[in-house]
Amino acid sequence: MEEYLILAVAAFFAGTLNTVAGGGTFLTFPALVYTGVPVVAANATSAVAVFPGYLGGALGFRSELAAFDRSRLLRIAALTAIGGLIGSLLLLVSSNEAFSLVVPFLLAAATLIFAFGARIQTWARRHGSGGGEAGEGRLSTLVVSIYGGYFNGGLGIVLLALFSLWGMRDLNTMNGLKNGLSFILSAISVATFALAGIVAWPQALVMMAAATIGGYAGAPLARALPPAVVRAVVILVGTVMSLVFFVRLF
Repeated sequence: MEEYLILAVAAFFAGTLNTVAGGGTFLTFPALVYTGVPVVAANATSAVAVFPGYLGGALGFRSELAAFDRSRLLRIAALTAIGGLIGSLLLLVSSNEAFSLVVPFLLAAATLIFAFGARIQTWARRHGSGGGEAGEGRLSTLVVSIYGGYFNGGLGIVLLALFSLWGMRDLNTMNGLKNGLSFILSAISVATFALAGIVAWPQALVMMAAATIGGYAGAPLARALPPAVVRAVVILVGTVMSLVFFVRLF
């Protein structure tokens, strides 16, 4: 019961964080590892735990998604699904030892991406051609999706930076597309992990419920807290978790 309580609390705050600013993976994944779930299964279970929140986010921006060019949206969604499947399959063939080796670096990279997300997006805007996802943009979409299928920490910031690189400027449209693509990517990952039998379902179900409640609670919190405070909390959690996993590794 103590372990399930830890998982529920972690998932609740993860749902809140994802609604407010993102970074919920920094809580759900370490909590699962702490309670004894092997790292590969913990990563898969973490993806399942935060999955419902993406659907809610996508529905919240459905008008922006409806206004997006349909043929272009379908092309981007197809690339996202393919990349998500590749990333998920890569996780399936990763041993716990190999994944334990890369996890600290993935957490640290995700924390840095979150910390410097605004600068990354500014750089992307300066270098954005406005030419859409054609050419090398399709490759970058695929690479980002593979990363998300393998380990989705910091995925939202990476996607926003990618959209900026395409030349997109409307934040509501970008957030709508981010949530929609995250839902597609997560759906592919969840289905793959479920079929492979690597999801710890008792823990996942408890965390899904807690994360959903936390997501609802996060909406008024997002309006009340200064963005700088929220970002500082996410960066602090990500830094601490990265250090913990580096210590475990070395």
